[in-house]
Amino acid sequence: MEMRWNLAALYPSLDSEELKRDLEMAIHEIEQIKKWTELELNSSENAVRKIEDYLKMQISFLNRYNRLYHFGELTLSVEAKNEKALKTVERLEELGTELKEPNVKFQKWLSQISNLDQLIPTSPNLKEHRFYLQELVEKSRYLLSDKEEVVLAKMKNTGSSAWSKLQELLTSTLLVDITIDGEDKQLPLPVVRNMAYDANPTVRKTAYEAELKAYRKIEESSAASLNGIKGEVITESKMRGYTSPLEKTLIDSRMDQKILDAMLTAIRESLPSFHRFYRKKAEMLGHQNGLPFYDLFAPIGKVDKKYTYEEARDFIVTHFRQFSDRLADFAEHAFTHQWIDAEPREGKRGGAFCSNLHEIKESRILSNFTGSFSDVTTLAHELGHAYHGACLAEESILNSDYPMPLAETASIFCETIVKNAALEQAEEEEALFILENDISDAGQVIVDIYSRFLFESEVFKRREEGSLSVDELKEVMLNAQKEAYGNGLDHQYLHPYMWVCKPHYYFADYNFYNFPYAFGLLFAKGLYAEYLKRGKEFVKEYDQLLSVTGKMKIADVTKTMGIDVTQVDFWRNSLKLIEQDIETFVNISSK
Repeated sequence: MEMRWNLAALYPSLDSEELKRDLEMAIHEIEQIKKWTELELNSSENAVRKIEDYLKMQISFLNRYNRLYHFGELTLSVEAKNEKALKTVERLEELGTELKEPNVKFQKWLSQISNLDQLIPTSPNLKEHRFYLQELVEKSRYLLSDKEEVVLAKMKNTGSSAWSKLQELLTSTLLVDITIDGEDKQLPLPVVRNMAYDANPTVRKTAYEAELKAYRKIEESSAASLNGIKGEVITESKMRGYTSPLEKTLIDSRMDQKILDAMLTAIRESLPSFHRFYRKKAEMLGHQNGLPFYDLFAPIGKVDKKYTYEEARDFIVTHFRQFSDRLADFAEHAFTHQWIDAEPREGKRGGAFCSNLHEIKESRILSNFTGSFSDVTTLAHELGHAYHGACLAEESILNSDYPMPLAETASIFCETIVKNAALEQAEEEEALFILENDISDAGQVIVDIYSRFLFESEVFKRREEGSLSVDELKEVMLNAQKEAYGNGLDHQYLHPYMWVCKPHYYFADYNFYNFPYAFGLLFAKGLYAEYLKRGKEFVKEYDQLLSVTGKMKIADVTKTMGIDVTQVDFWRNSLKLIEQDIETFVNISSK
């Protein structure tokens, strides 16, 4: 099977006439939108016609712009040194800021139409985009003046964006001094961090100690970056009228504080079960005082089986079919039509992602497939993202943008299907490996994410008073880890520099880039529990749920399945599934 994707459905090449023509058209459309806002938004007369015109222009522009941007980004993701692709992406990012002013003007104009709720039902186009329009109005209260918005957008390039790029540069170029097998080496940070998964305990501990020592080279610069970004976020939040950066994140996530509180309550209640898991793992590895951080990802059990790419496809498609033919056929189509770039090679970025190309009703998936079971579950995960995009294909592009907490729903659901299928077939040693791996992953999304939420909350609180020193940041991180991991970890061996290596803290537009992951995991687990109860009747409702994720608030999306995410019990029931896995793991490992 072909293990590289085909991007021809977007453009033949970066030099193609089609791409050049669309780039010219995108520039023309930006000028058109600018002129239109100057001419048309001086009164509320003919409001319905004006809103329809604006929606039409936005949809046309976004479909064209996204096609261009996705082609550049996807090309760059597999050809890191492709200068044409880099220049194309940079040019498009610059072009994107040109629409800031006209879009703000439209949003303000729209918010001044007092009878908007009466006008929407009079037009099929407005009815289709009801949620999009109402959200624009709701968020208009946080807008600044036109000039301030433009200045802020431009200043970010030399403010938080520059700090972010500096931090990315620091971590991506940091070389770690390490001695392996008696040989002194200098290795990139990701390589050393990946040694946390090594089967050799000496390698894991050596890597951990070398990693922590290496951060001293960039700790002051990283602290300056973090303080600069968080300081800007606090200033902007106050200027816009948000009570806090957390409130802004919740509004952007279409999520109420009540939902977050319910989820965090259930998470706190579940922590002792995770602590039990970590202590059991520590015991298996010969530790007395809990698990040292360097053994958090130590492999337990063994899986010798290696999958070919074809075997991975067959395994995924077969078990997806047990859920639904539509999901299985979709996955089969993605494999056979070269939607997936799975081959590891030089110049290709690491990890995995899915890019939903709404503009052509397709997706593209990047992975680095080496044949491990983890690689199989990664493919299932990314195919879940792609399936989510397929369920939104018939929606307007303005109704296809779902919030972060819902972004992991389909991916984790699909991953769960495949992991459960593997567990049913596994021998005891293999089952132990799969279970431990799954619980460890859940621990990262529940326990570690909770520590990150505690850390970021405290950093924002202290940053109000002034910049935090390196020692303060380390202290806050250690306190957060102690509270979240409890006696599950050995407090002599924690990770005081986790704020340096996690890029999520350095995105000014995505603060608290942590709790949405916990939401995604637990909501998907809760849905899977519903599937086990309801059977085949669940499938149609599930597809329907995915199709409305871009045009409803989270509480309304979940209600379509009869789920109330403001109630702690929903989250408790989701966490019980993980707690049951922990119980099974402890029982098997005790043998």
